[in-house]
Amino acid sequence: MNYPLSDDQLHRFAPSIFAEEPHDSRSSRYQFIPTIRIVNALRDEGFEPFSAQQTIVRDKSRVSHSKHLIRMRHNSIQGDLDDTNEIVLINSHDGSSSYRIMAGCYRFVCANGLILGDAFDDVRIRHQGEETAGLVIEGAYEVLSTFDQVNEHKEGMKSLKLTDRGAEVFAEAALSLKYDPKGGPAPVTPSQLLFPRHREDCSNTVWHIFNRIQESLISGGLRGRSRNGRRTRTRAVNGIDQNVQLNSALWSLAEAFRSGNIFE
Repeated sequence: MNYPLSDDQLHRFAPSIFAEEPHDSRSSRYQFIPTIRIVNALRDEGFEPFSAQQTIVRDKSRVSHSKHLIRMRHNSIQGDLDDTNEIVLINSHDGSSSYRIMAGCYRFVCANGLILGDAFDDVRIRHQGEETAGLVIEGAYEVLSTFDQVNEHKEGMKSLKLTDRGAEVFAEAALSLKYDPKGGPAPVTPSQLLFPRHREDCSNTVWHIFNRIQESLISGGLRGRSRNGRRTRTRAVNGIDQNVQLNSALWSLAEAFRSGNIFE
């Protein structure tokens, strides 16, 4: 979305943000503070939520406490027509996650969120009761302070073009991040990952190749063959952990091409 979310919208997308107590599995040492209180503290500092999701769990007792992810933008950040930087906030109230704050980027053309993972500051904060809000705010500003460096790296990716073979090497490496080569061939080919879904992504710069591949792997929907030969469509990556892990790995791969650590 391109406008801040209200509390009603946050609740619709991720009700566990509004948990009023921790999951029963937490001990007395767990110092609970609801995520919505953290979100409101960040709002007071100029951070606004633009998207939210939570983990789908089989255990119904954990639905109201499960891991959730919120993407926030600070009012001091002016994005361009292509993308804008965000902080990514993750938490849970069932013990599956502490507070985690990472750098992210949202691309408007594909409505897709990138996660930079540990390429830049990746702040983790334990649940420490009333102290938590202040620590999360500090962490958010710490990540915010890296955005100039983030922009430099993005510009480096946008200015570096790869040959067709270089793009293929990128796609081959990206496939192995989602599909373990030891388990057999991937259901789709590198050329399918490289096919641009948007005319804005037709360039062969590292940035545009990275975004084409990222969208294909995260959004899924590609026709292919399963390892037993049946026709299939690739699945979207909906889980928070899987999304963060794959997104971060793809960013690291793009960084390797940008810095020249991978050669054609």
